[in-house]
Amino acid sequence: MYARITPYKMKPGSKAAAIKVMKGLKKKILALPGQQQFLNVMNDETGTGYVVSTTTLSEVSEETQAKIKALWAEFSEFLVEQPHPQSFEVIADWEHAAAHA
Repeated sequence: MYARITPYKMKPGSKAAAIKVMKGLKKKILALPGQQQFLNVMNDETGTGYVVSTTTLSEVSEETQAKIKALWAEFSEFLVEQPHPQSFEVIADWEHAAAHA
């Protein structure tokens, strides 16, 4: 399994509008080739956040890169700058057993 981790910074006061856009893009985000899981975290005070996507693909194709860039473009009015994803190999993926009970 692999992970794409993308740091980003939102403009002040844009969180609610960005969440609305994100929810509208859920199907497109989850339809990305190899996509397994999507997690978005953000510090509301600083506007900094990270998107963590797990995927079965070790490398992102040019076509998928274009799709990811287009998804981020939907947030352009809310972002301080265009984010730059990085890819990593997942070396641990643990869950608490109670989550499955």
